[in-house]
Amino acid sequence: MLFSLSPTTLTSSPRFKFHSCPHLLPPKPPPPRLRASSQAHHVILEDSGSFAGAGAAVEENILPAGLRTESLPRHVALVMDGNRRWARLRGLPVGSGYEAGVRSLRAVVELCCKLGIRVLSVFAFSSENWFRPQVEVEFLMELFERGMRDEMRSLLRHSLNQSKMERILICIHGFGLHLENIRISVIGDSSKLSRSLQELITRTEEATKTNYGLQLIVAVSYSGQYDIVQACQKIAVKVKDGLIEPNDINESLIEQELETNCTKFPYPDLLIRTSGELRISNFLLWQLAYTELFFAQSLWPDFGEVEFLEALKAFQERHRRYGGRDF
Repeated sequence: MLFSLSPTTLTSSPRFKFHSCPHLLPPKPPPPRLRASSQAHHVILEDSGSFAGAGAAVEENILPAGLRTESLPRHVALVMDGNRRWARLRGLPVGSGYEAGVRSLRAVVELCCKLGIRVLSVFAFSSENWFRPQVEVEFLMELFERGMRDEMRSLLRHSLNQSKMERILICIHGFGLHLENIRISVIGDSSKLSRSLQELITRTEEATKTNYGLQLIVAVSYSGQYDIVQACQKIAVKVKDGLIEPNDINESLIEQELETNCTKFPYPDLLIRTSGELRISNFLLWQLAYTELFFAQSLWPDFGEVEFLEALKAFQERHRRYGGRDF
């Protein structure tokens, strides 16, 4: 699971002290260079085909080779696993793994914006993560809140200085995304978060609610079981209050009460899990009923453009029957 890191915040605990060891990191091939196209909001890959587009419409001739506009997923979900293992394999503090993971998330968000993917849901902190050692939980929550607070100031400052259609700075988890019109939604059991963090989340969601680009859904203190239970509790209250009858309860009613009701596209078309583990880890259990699953061998900090495009191509090769049959 992923949280932001700032070198100045990692000195409170020797266990999580951050230091930069670039000589320990394996070299990665340089990404394709980007150049602006003649069309607004488009970016062209110079050396391996092209893709881009800010928004839902993406032209076929600017997609990477092998990808088709009509069958791109609208909603991609990510289980970002392997940050701590990545750090341990390199003899680095745990915090270094999270910092490296931030770069991977930034790259995937940018790709989703360019490809016109509508929703990206990321599993940032699960309900089960609360059972980790207290020092680790407190460390992660402190980083999350500090990053939210710093970047909310940036968001508000840029919103005051720029028009609605101009580029604004939106930052989540302490990494800066100079991207246009990202909408932020946070799902999960917020009652376990500090009051100050709850207020920051509310302000961030309010400030970005009218943005029409990529919707970034960040799951914090979340589990699929929690989501189903809270939906059932809301429905039970409505039955108790006489607003609905028990016979009115169906799949559609439950879906309306799930926390993914914050998006027009609540059901992921594609779930990507990194680190080679073959499980979904209690993420979006109801919503994943007919989702295509892709398990990447890469640890999350090593997951980038090449791996993401590989997952998209695998998705496009599948025939989705939704429980039906071929005739």
